[in-house]
Amino acid sequence: MSWHPPARIGVIGYGAITDEIVRCLDICGELDRLIGVLDIPEKLPELAERASGRFPVFTALSDLLARTPAIVIEAAGHGAVHAFGADILKGGCDLLIASTGALADDKLSAKLIASMREGTELWIASGAVAGIDGLLAARTAGLQSVTYTSLKGPAAWRGTPAHALLGDDAKEHRVIFFSGSAREAAVHYPQNANVAATIALAGIGLDRTRVELGSDPHVPGPLGIIEADGEFGRFKFDILALASRRNPKTSALTGHSLVAAVLDGMCFRASNALRGFR
Repeated sequence: MSWHPPARIGVIGYGAITDEIVRCLDICGELDRLIGVLDIPEKLPELAERASGRFPVFTALSDLLARTPAIVIEAAGHGAVHAFGADILKGGCDLLIASTGALADDKLSAKLIASMREGTELWIASGAVAGIDGLLAARTAGLQSVTYTSLKGPAAWRGTPAHALLGDDAKEHRVIFFSGSAREAAVHYPQNANVAATIALAGIGLDRTRVELGSDPHVPGPLGIIEADGEFGRFKFDILALASRRNPKTSALTGHSLVAAVLDGMCFRASNALRGFR
């Protein structure tokens, strides 16, 4: 089976992730596939200048869909999945989402699945998280347990609900302040939900996947650890998710993983997991 890159790609959101998408497509010589980006009206003058005539910037989804993209990449946050996801799928386009934590909302997930026309798909990029290919294979080979641990330095948790849970010990030692399911993590710590949700949907689901969030003064950056075992054996992956040098608001790999998904097929169907496939 071969992957056929879509000739026409749309994007929702023109922030740090889309800056990386544009740069990556340009490096690959594939920028002509980008037929438009959607964002809010208040930002149109600034974003049109940033686009520099290379592609149009729209403020209405209908205008973006009128350009007949084969796939739309969501790169604007959970709210964008709620606001536009169903209409994109109803419009006959595939949807690739970056904000996978939004799928922890059962009502939204059901709405997206119900909106899929024949031939359309809801995709999740796998390239930004090491080990997704192993989880996808293992879920039909006796996968029994998956744990995702996310560790950051104490300063990284300032301004979040976690900060109040960290005592003086966090200055010297690792402190795990949350332990629960991937779905619970998405509810209580939405800023940390996307990687956990991607891992859960590739493996044994949002309710069976264990998530631990912690502070560790000794990690060199945001560190993710995936551990899985079952009848197939076991594996463990460590992911040091450094921020982009060009923009510290986003991971260095997020935009590139979305481009790898559309150009090289490095993605998987979210609909399988949301429908209960194991």
